[in-house]
Order: sequence, then structure tokens, then C-alpha cells
Amino acid sequence: MMRILTFCFILLSGFIAKAQETENYITEHLDYAQGLMQDHKIPASVILAVAIHESAAGNSKIAQHLNNHFGVKGPNDNTEIHSSYRDYDSDEASYNHFVEIMETRPQFNSLFDKYDQYDYKGWARGIARSGYAQSRTWASQVIALVKKYELYRYDDRPADYVEPVYAKPVYHRKKRHFNSARYTVKSGDNLNLIAKRKGTTAKAIMKKNGLKSSKLKPGQKLRL
Repeated sequence: MMRILTFCFILLSGFIAKAQETENYITEHLDYAQGLMQDHKIPASVILAVAIHESAAGNSKIAQHLNNHFGVKGPNDNTEIHSSYRDYDSDEASYNHFVEIMETRPQFNSLFDKYDQYDYKGWARGIARSGYAQSRTWASQVIALVKKYELYRYDDRPADYVEPVYAKPVYHRKKRHFNSARYTVKSGDNLNLIAKRKGTTAKAIMKKNGLKSSKLKPGQKLRL
């Protein structure tokens, strides 16, 4: 019992420490994110949540060594780590480049017409749909961070602002269609001859068609 309690305490301490690190990250980058929101109309909540998600609240290697807070790939001159992610002179430069990507790349710049600076859900899902990340759960993870840390408080929402209601995205698995090949028995055919032509066995054909006898009749349909 003591071991279980100790493990639970360690686990809880880890969660608390991680939450505190994230709170510290938010405090450190909040003013800059809000400044970008005011100048470019992207919710500060989204800017912060994406940065937290992509940089592990500033604890990832690319954040520590490359000042890369948004998972942007590109060349770098860093000699401390080998990485396919680009480097920046400062955290602010990384934040600026994220906004620049949103404004200048065609797949993202249409989002400014679709969503206002208070609609963090629309922005997160729009960024995801536009191909920012491969994971289909990326948007829901970003939205969860906004909610967990109440980042929407920093979006300067009007008191009477009503959040748009979005239907939950539904993902459909692609159905696999199996084409069952069929063969029409011709005069002179037998199971062994058909099996040889079709790359199977007489036994397999009999089993697939529920045949009790190997005798065939011209015009008979067989599933292969």
C-alpha cells in the first residue's frame, strides 16, 4: 500500500510540476502573443496553445536549442543538435514566423476571412484542416489546452460574445471493397485446369463454392 501511495504521490507531483511549467510559459509569452493578436487578428489563445503543444511548453529540444516553438521545419546552423527543424534568433522570431506563415501561405491566409480573433475553436480546426499537422487529433489537443489553461481569457472577447457552435468532426473509415472474381465453366473444364489458370487449388475452389463433388457443368458460375 505504501508503495502505491508513494507512486501516486510522485505521479501527482509530476502533473503539478508540468502544469506549473506551462503556467510559467504562458506568463512569459502572454504579452507577445497578445500583441500579435492585436496586430494580426489571430487569437492569442491559439498562438499560445499551438506553441505549448509544439514545444512542450518550451521544454522540447528544438525550443531549447533552436528557439523553435511551432514545429516549423527548415535548415539550421546549430551544432548542438542534429535536427530537421529551422532555428530562430529568439522566441519572438519564432512567434513572428508562425503568424507570417498564417498570413502568407495560401492554405492558411483564407482563415482570416472565416474566423474572428475570438474564435479559437474555428482557428484551431481551420489550421489543422489546412495541413499544419499530420495528426487528426491535433486540433482537439490544441483546443483542450485552451480550455485547460483558460487561454480564451486573453483574447479580449467582448462581454456579449457568443462562441460559434461547431459539430464535432466525424471521421469515416474507408470501406474496403473486395471484388470477388467469378468464372463461368466452359466445356472441357475441370477443377484442376481452372485452378492452374487462376493460380489457386481445386480444394480452395471447392471450399469457396461449397462444392461436395469435383464434377462441373458448362455454364456453372464459380467464385475464385
